[in-house]
Amino acid sequence: MERRSFLKKAAVGATAASVAAPSLAADALPTLNWRLASSFPKNLDTIYGAAETFCNRVKELTDGKLNIRPYAAPELVPFNAVLDAVKDGTVEMGHTASYYYYGKDATFAFDCAVPFGLNSRQQTAWMIHGNGMKLMREFFAEHNVVNFLGGNTGTQMGGWFRKEVKSVEDLKGLKFRVGGFAGKVLAKLGVVPVQVAGGEIYTSLEKGTIDAAEWVGPYDDEKLGFNKVAKVYHYPGWWEGGAQLSFYVGKKEWDKLPKLYQAAIEAASLEAHVNMQAKYDARNPSALARLSNAKVVLKPFPQTVMEACFNAAQEVFTEEAATNPKFKKIYTDWLAFRQNQTTWFRFAEDTFSRFNSTHKLK
Repeated sequence: MERRSFLKKAAVGATAASVAAPSLAADALPTLNWRLASSFPKNLDTIYGAAETFCNRVKELTDGKLNIRPYAAPELVPFNAVLDAVKDGTVEMGHTASYYYYGKDATFAFDCAVPFGLNSRQQTAWMIHGNGMKLMREFFAEHNVVNFLGGNTGTQMGGWFRKEVKSVEDLKGLKFRVGGFAGKVLAKLGVVPVQVAGGEIYTSLEKGTIDAAEWVGPYDDEKLGFNKVAKVYHYPGWWEGGAQLSFYVGKKEWDKLPKLYQAAIEAASLEAHVNMQAKYDARNPSALARLSNAKVVLKPFPQTVMEACFNAAQEVFTEEAATNPKFKKIYTDWLAFRQNQTTWFRFAEDTFSRFNSTHKLK
């Protein structure tokens, strides 16, 4: 029942907020001023922009009573410290990628992306109409955080490389800006994972501190200028088939909110979630065309590399499930959902997309 009521509450809340709030007496509800710490730099208008979309919508839905101000990384805290800032009450809210906290517990990754996992539509389906939100809410409760959907990038690119990856052998010793789950998988193949904030990737590539880096996709990558310091653009980002972002609210602050404000947060988070995915889908094609015209070398990862990474990922899944009961509980549910989704998509979605990609309308 909890997962079914998730969207219902948001929809009802949005209507209630927009219709009822203006008619309330001025002093009926408190005016609150919150801070939201983002993990992303301000110049990335899509991924950071989701927080702005969210905050603006909450303000509208509460008739200006709940004011949430977003702060880009690292204005308040470093990009990978948002979870602790919310958990400890340093800020009331955060907007982040949950797999940044893989080092604390690999289970966090299910709230964002897992190697060879769900695409963006499948991830949203698992969260809202599968057991995803229920399971992740239970997990985040242990960290005094209430999580909400906060956007999705869609399937990401595999990253920027100084030299083309032609075989598994080419991965050995490669200093790659990639973290979390993907880093642990790639380490089995000899890669040296390096965690670098989005705003620092360009400098790290330029100085040779790293040999390769992944971020999101053409629209963001072009803005960050990666094509100026690395020319080989590999794909796909198999570790992020549908990278979901999340809004965090401190549990104590959430419990103190009037129901109307809670409903506004739920509704605004869903609006920001849908808007981010749509914006990336709209902006990426043109950005990819511009990068191609700038003589970027677009190359898929070789099949042998993909197979080796897939096998390494399965090893990591098995090892983590054997020692981490929380991971195993969610992995078991997620795995069954993934199997059903990939089977279904193979019949309709995938077949349709493959045909369309080779046939242009005139």
